[in-house]
Amino acid sequence: MAAMTATVSTAMLRAVPLFASFPEDQLRMLTGMVSRRSVTRGTTVMAAGDQIDSLYIVISGRLKVMMSDADGKEVILSILGPGEFFGEMGLIDDAPRSASVVAIEPCELLAIAKRDFKTCLADHFDMTMAVMRGLVRRLREADRKIGSLALLDVYGRVARLLLDMAETVNGQKMVTKRLPKQDIAKMIGASREMVSRVMKDLQVSGYIEMRGSSIVLRDSILLPE
Repeated sequence: MAAMTATVSTAMLRAVPLFASFPEDQLRMLTGMVSRRSVTRGTTVMAAGDQIDSLYIVISGRLKVMMSDADGKEVILSILGPGEFFGEMGLIDDAPRSASVVAIEPCELLAIAKRDFKTCLADHFDMTMAVMRGLVRRLREADRKIGSLALLDVYGRVARLLLDMAETVNGQKMVTKRLPKQDIAKMIGASREMVSRVMKDLQVSGYIEMRGSSIVLRDSILLPE
């Protein structure tokens, strides 16, 4: 699945939000618990139905969390990037993985085994709170996605997704990471053809501007809260 790479330094761990509050001596101890792994594009890090044995933290690269049916139809639940983590739910409730996690570009990951993860939760309140905040954030995102599917048309769902994935660059909201139309379709429950039509309409109407692989969002695309 993944190749083992160099040992993990305390500096690398301190840069991870999950471990940022750990004192130096505990970070040194943690270096013996955490492994570093490289995965290539297309690698399935976790498959739906797997028993979870580790928490994974993204150091670089991006991964998609996805589900598929017997016919191969795929739905993308979320995109994970640096600083985010996955696998914690299965470690907490001991249930099999409900979705697959696949690298969409080369990634560097940190992995911490189930026993060590539970020890850290028991010993470090700040880490426990960070995991809880991550779970709450995902629950809120799921609630909003359900609401979007029920209440917004395809134009609204595309706009909402672009706003959610945008970052501010030089005062402008931009989606800087490559976002294929096929992936947009899988994330909002629409066909690729419909997404292409909506993106073209948004561009012609001046709501978005394409700059290479980046998408600039105009203020007029903002949706009411």
